[in-house]
Amino acid sequence: MQRNPRDLQRYTASERANHWAVGICFILLALSGLAFFHPAFFPLTQLFGGGPWTRILHPYIGLLMSAGFVMMFLRFWRLNVIEARDKEWLKNVRKMVDGNDHDMPEQGKYNGGQKVLFWGLVICMALLLISGVLMWRAWFNLPVTLVRLASVLHAVAAVGMIGLIILHVYAAIWTRGTIRAMLYGTVTRAWAKQHHRGWYREQTGDNR
Repeated sequence: MQRNPRDLQRYTASERANHWAVGICFILLALSGLAFFHPAFFPLTQLFGGGPWTRILHPYIGLLMSAGFVMMFLRFWRLNVIEARDKEWLKNVRKMVDGNDHDMPEQGKYNGGQKVLFWGLVICMALLLISGVLMWRAWFNLPVTLVRLASVLHAVAAVGMIGLIILHVYAAIWTRGTIRAMLYGTVTRAWAKQHHRGWYREQTGDNR
């Protein structure tokens, strides 16, 4: 891809690698988790070498995803603290949906919607990790009632996370230029100025 030297760097190589590692783990976990969720999805276990191997691999992939997600959290949580301008953005989100984003309140590196999504993913990830550990009968001998409750919580959190990831992917496709940032690490100045004017000013010093 031809890169313009005036483009702005939005993500470093390590940040992008972290993102894609977590994303790949999520896909593997979603497929293997669905295989156990309902008999209709059980054929998905063939992607992992059959039922026993799927059962073995699922929790270990979950630990890998958790570790990668913790790294992402440490990298980005400060940038996702919700501020007054984010609340104002959320109040006017209808304009964004209607394509009238030029009138939206000025945003930093992430807008109010992205920040709400971030914290939603944090909550779901924490619930998945805690409930998953409680369900891991190979290492823990816990009361059956606790394991059953953890199973229900795990399923609810998984559905919530799948929904949030679908929303995340849809928003990335809908906002043209966003996927490029996670593939190549850069965005055009026009994109930054339109969607994240506050961050654009910080990066360029352009106060127009």
